[in-house]
Amino acid sequence: MSGDSDGNDPTSTGTISDKPNLTDPRAIRALAHPARLAILEYLGDRESATATECADIVGLSPSATSYHLRELAKYGLVQEAPGTDRRERRWRSSGGWRVGDDAGTDPAARAATQLLAPLVLARGDEQARRFFDATPHADPAWWDAANFSESRMRLTLDELRELTAACVELVESFAKRYPRKARAGRSDTRDVLLEVRAFPLPRPDERPTDT
Repeated sequence: MSGDSDGNDPTSTGTISDKPNLTDPRAIRALAHPARLAILEYLGDRESATATECADIVGLSPSATSYHLRELAKYGLVQEAPGTDRRERRWRSSGGWRVGDDAGTDPAARAATQLLAPLVLARGDEQARRFFDATPHADPAWWDAANFSESRMRLTLDELRELTAACVELVESFAKRYPRKARAGRSDTRDVLLEVRAFPLPRPDERPTDT
């Protein structure tokens, strides 16, 4: 599982490999909250914001939002940003996140990821539903350019690694060629959400059993 390379952070110029790799179960659990994911998305769309501004987005009080921001900062997911008013702190995104590298061997990290994954998947699914709900009013050209597909392959472990590495390389090449912040003012561009899911289907002995 990974966050964005140059997707949600308009200040980022790095690649997925540059993003903090969360292997600490406490850091992964810190992400597993809908408000925190919403805060990260909101901060990724702007230079910085206050807790009060974030609170308006997530529907919480500024004090509750400040707590969530401090928890995210504890694990390097957000950081304080320069501001002109010292009475209210400003925060900015640290540039995305990723979970996966070296986390799979730690049962605690995998358990924490089980808490995070449904939230991340649900956010992507909701965006897809909004796209289809808007179909009657959508620009036909943009609608035709979108893509939803599913492929099943029979791969070895090394071949799966090769496939995912190739997908990451392609996405990173586009993020570098078309940096989001530099194109923010262009009327011919739109935010595009790209999700890549590549995972082995569980074998019968890996599936949970009813107790």
